Amino acid sequence: MTLIQEIDYGTPASKAEKTVRLVIDGNTIEVPEGTSVMRASTEAGIQVPKLCATDMVDAFGSCRLCLVEIEGRNGTPASCTTPVSEGMVVHTQTGRLKDIRRGVMELYISDHPLDCLTCAANGDCELQDMAGAVGLRDVRYGYEGDNHVKARQNGEANPRYMAKDESNPYFTYDPSKCIVCSRCVRACEEVQGTFALTIEGRGFESRVSPGMHESFMNSECVSCGACVQACPTATLQEKSVIEIGQPEHSVVTTCAYCGVGCSFKAEMRGEEVVRMVPWKDGKANRGHSCVKGRFAWGYATHQDRITSPMVRDKITDPWREVSWDEAFAHVAKEFRRIQYQFGKGAIGGITSSRCTNEETFLVQKLVRAGFGNNNVDTCARVCHSPTGYGLGKAFGTSAGTQDFDSVEHTDVVIVIGANPTDGHPVFASRLKKRLRAGAKLIVIDPRRIDLVRSAHVEASHHMPLKPGTNVAVLTALAHVIVTEGLFDEAFIRERCDWSEFEDWASFVADPAHSPEATEVYTGVPAEELRGAARLYARGGNGAIYYGLGVTEHSQGSTTVMAIANLAMATGNIGRPGVGVNPLRGQNNVQGACDMGSFPHELPGYRHISGTEVRDVFEKLWGVELNPEPGLRIPNMLDAAVDGTFRGIYIQGEDILQSDPDTKHVKAGLEAMECVVVHDLFLNETANYAHVFLPGSTFLEKDGTFTNAERRINRVRKVMSPKNGLADWEVTLHLAQAMGLNWSYAHPSEIMDEIAATTPSFASVTYQLLEEKGSVQWPCNEAKPDGTPVMHLDGFVRGKGKFIRTEYVATDERTGPRFPLLLTTGRILSQYNVGAQTRRTENVAWHGEDRLEIHPHDAEQRGIHQDDWVKLASRSGETALRATITERVAPGVVYTTFHHPGTQANVITTDFTDWATNCPEYKVTAVQVSPSNGPTIWQQDYEAQAAQSRRIAKEDALEPAE
Repeated sequence: MTLIQEIDYGTPASKAEKTVRLVIDGNTIEVPEGTSVMRASTEAGIQVPKLCATDMVDAFGSCRLCLVEIEGRNGTPASCTTPVSEGMVVHTQTGRLKDIRRGVMELYISDHPLDCLTCAANGDCELQDMAGAVGLRDVRYGYEGDNHVKARQNGEANPRYMAKDESNPYFTYDPSKCIVCSRCVRACEEVQGTFALTIEGRGFESRVSPGMHESFMNSECVSCGACVQACPTATLQEKSVIEIGQPEHSVVTTCAYCGVGCSFKAEMRGEEVVRMVPWKDGKANRGHSCVKGRFAWGYATHQDRITSPMVRDKITDPWREVSWDEAFAHVAKEFRRIQYQFGKGAIGGITSSRCTNEETFLVQKLVRAGFGNNNVDTCARVCHSPTGYGLGKAFGTSAGTQDFDSVEHTDVVIVIGANPTDGHPVFASRLKKRLRAGAKLIVIDPRRIDLVRSAHVEASHHMPLKPGTNVAVLTALAHVIVTEGLFDEAFIRERCDWSEFEDWASFVADPAHSPEATEVYTGVPAEELRGAARLYARGGNGAIYYGLGVTEHSQGSTTVMAIANLAMATGNIGRPGVGVNPLRGQNNVQGACDMGSFPHELPGYRHISGTEVRDVFEKLWGVELNPEPGLRIPNMLDAAVDGTFRGIYIQGEDILQSDPDTKHVKAGLEAMECVVVHDLFLNETANYAHVFLPGSTFLEKDGTFTNAERRINRVRKVMSPKNGLADWEVTLHLAQAMGLNWSYAHPSEIMDEIAATTPSFASVTYQLLEEKGSVQWPCNEAKPDGTPVMHLDGFVRGKGKFIRTEYVATDERTGPRFPLLLTTGRILSQYNVGAQTRRTENVAWHGEDRLEIHPHDAEQRGIHQDDWVKLASRSGETALRATITERVAPGVVYTTFHHPGTQANVITTDFTDWATNCPEYKVTAVQVSPSNGPTIWQQDYEAQAAQSRRIAKEDALEPAE
């Protein structure tokens, strides 16, 4: 194993199709027009010294090391800022150039610490490398004059010296080592788009500054790591490298956080992770990262990890550690007993959107082939199940239409019910880059999310709709498009059912759906909405990106179909730069759905009632499958309370914290006789479990994840599982204990089975993924290299289907007792229920859930910043601190659900989407009032959790006599 070295070409690649020929150091080279001389040289294997240049940002030309001579031109131009031209003859090594470079390097070194042997960047320092490359052997200027290196000069404090900034939990900033190359500043601007860094001062006084001479922690820095990655010295350095040393080998794998699916190099020393570095060839992230993927991997070795299986008879008993064999035998025995006593349908399973495709495939197979029923569901039930239903009805496939590269070709973007800068930050950076280049933005969200107005980005239209009125707003947009003749008739006639369009058009054209009519109950000004509709319809390539603010409603499926209607009506389907794009919340929620984790569908979204489909699996698995759909998660809990559902296997999901109406979830779990939790930590659901099977992290196993763009990425094992088994092996052994004759030696064999049974994965193999890096399904004989953009020549279902989207107000209404509307979401530094990120230094940014409340609503209730407030609904109440902000509109409050101490879902109700049972997290009528601290319910919950997490210790050995 070796350290993967990626070539830095100095400047970004040119996208021009025309090529030019030139000669560099006697070598004839052909490159795309617009390529820099530096990049052309590197592609030819000729290394030109550089310090300020890197291919992650545009050329800058400040370091003066990359100078070259060009025949027929005067001077020594910088190769990074000089584009190639036809017939150009370049010399990179002449006596004149060598002298200039050595002189420049002398100046750098004369104001730089000479502590190379003890420097954390020793062996990975470009300044050190360039000093060797230019042949620097002496520095004539000495170190006694003005400098930024020494804290004291001539016995007095040096005013130019600035102490190291260690405020950020993940990296340090040492100004004494800064060479003012501006790479970090440019990375923050061009790659991340935050503009948190600048160069303060002039001339010799210049240095990098976060914000207005702030610390990194107090600045607008989002800790994405782009500046650290760009830094050529130890000025910005990971603390893990300082503590551990330089890595000695690396493995490419995939991030286990959100649905963007970023590729990383896990850089290692032995089995210890030194750092995670975004991989430039990763097709989802293109070498960028966020604070979670880049730095928040410490949970893998956190002391809270449970590494031994545990069982107990009652949930009030302490846990007892057992061997794996004992645990598997116990679960098999209990599940068989329950089925004998209560029937075959009395048990079920929940697959994990945090586990691999192979692992979720095995869990649904265990339920269907081992349990003999279809009682299997996944976390997509509570997030994107309406996406599967809505897009399936309209287009014929249950996934997004584009790859992430598509955003580079868009002209108008609608972001609805999503907050990409917090939930999908790497995609958000790519989106912001396109917006800075001139694309227009429409935001439909009750909150003023960061994209509405941030550095060099401002939405053309922000529609702060009343929560729960998505369908009305989208139908009003369609009303404008139809009544003003802005639809694409040619596209519709060719690609869609024209009669269905005519029916839909007559429906949306009704004056009752006009912006003026809907403004009364949506709160969106009619002129704002009309302007947005015209912009989307006329503005060129139009793309829609949406999140859980669309799906987690009683009309979630209807809203997805309304989005599809808009895209089809304007012809924004089937080419780069357009499309309908769900931003998936978890790393493999798309894959979990693909793998047949729903109770009515086998892998590949094929209904369980289909005889031909079942026949494929029955022949391979050697069992007869039940043709009746099984229970969804809410149905399982209802049946448990009723006494007919008694056992469940939950892999990698914390339904007590993540699912709505916490009290109902608690009641369902309490009513079961054998709850098996398979996870990394004793999560909230484990408080009511009888068996705990320790899980493995993404660093400890092989497999694949499928991201929001349908991209199948490899997950590669970089360390041994601390629990002894990868998650797929746990499910395998459990199946064997239940009498199933399963035999898999490696996850690649499971993928082979997936490919053999699932048409959209038919050509996917680990060998193909090694060759291609990743592929997007469908990947089969017709599309052997995958499908970046769906529906190019026609929809999967044949003709696109327009569907009427009648707005039906939610049953959750405000009133005198509960006059405010609560909506929920996530924040940048935390992920989902926080089980992973709360066990990292990310808590420095978000140590507790907060309630955002508008100043007007706060003043009416006598609430001040940071006060404890009680948040109450018809379902329950909790307490948390208040943040007073105008990000939310009057009448709307907002909170996150990352911390179990808050248990925000004790507030949410049992209202769900009409088609999929996806919970209505985004609309809950509440009241907010001053409080003295946590509620009695929170205190009781904490006491029960503490009791439930007790682990019995083995008796201490008696001392020897």
